[in-house]
Amino acid sequence: MRFSDKGFLVTGGGSGIGREVALHAAREGAHVAVGDVDQQMAERTVEDIVADGGQGAAFGLDVTDPAAVDGFVEAAGAAVGGLDVLVNSAGIREIQSVLELSFEEWSRVMAVNASGVFLCSQAFAKRVVAAGGEGAIVNLASTLGVDGSPRRTAYAASKHAVVGITKAMAMELSDQGLRINAVGPGVTRTPLTERYFQDADTVENIKAIHAMSRWGEPAEIAKAILFLASDEASFITGTTLMVDGGWTAGKRVS
Repeated sequence: MRFSDKGFLVTGGGSGIGREVALHAAREGAHVAVGDVDQQMAERTVEDIVADGGQGAAFGLDVTDPAAVDGFVEAAGAAVGGLDVLVNSAGIREIQSVLELSFEEWSRVMAVNASGVFLCSQAFAKRVVAAGGEGAIVNLASTLGVDGSPRRTAYAASKHAVVGITKAMAMELSDQGLRINAVGPGVTRTPLTERYFQDADTVENIKAIHAMSRWGEPAEIAKAILFLASDEASFITGTTLMVDGGWTAGKRVS
């Protein structure tokens, strides 16, 4: 198993892609610390990990709070026996015209999606470097980390920031035992995007413009994340792997 007895930290692990990452990592032998702003959701993920024969620990976590993040990384590392992998999956989005987007909403999205990645990555990296160890960080970017979209100004800005954080940290820390990468999911069916799938026209449009004529599932994104976190990606750092069914390759038109 690729992650046998590895200490694996996942933020936003209570649902969606983060939950799938936690479940899949545990099945591959990792001891998983699941952090989520909703601690009950984190606990449910851990319950499922344990029921499946794995090992895990749940934590309430606000990724925008520096003290909480530092405490989480310290406690999580102790609970799972080390700091080998960090997956920054916690994230939110807005759907709002830029002309009506409030500064409060802008700040909220940037705080979770960009500052949260910075804070968690910094706290993790500090400990790995201080211990003279090795580790991998995988961040959740998006197709909107390289593209733009109407009514997603804060989200797109935050995900562009994630891509930049990934590159900059990789350049600084790769010779100190850390690899830092990101994945850029395309349209993926999660609790965050479920509203898209309640409208028949939107569903058909998603299918029509994708090269693969479908959307992604959380498990598909999780598998790409685990690849980047594993030794199979030992010569990969500073990259953002698009897992988007061809979304960034182009849009199909009739």
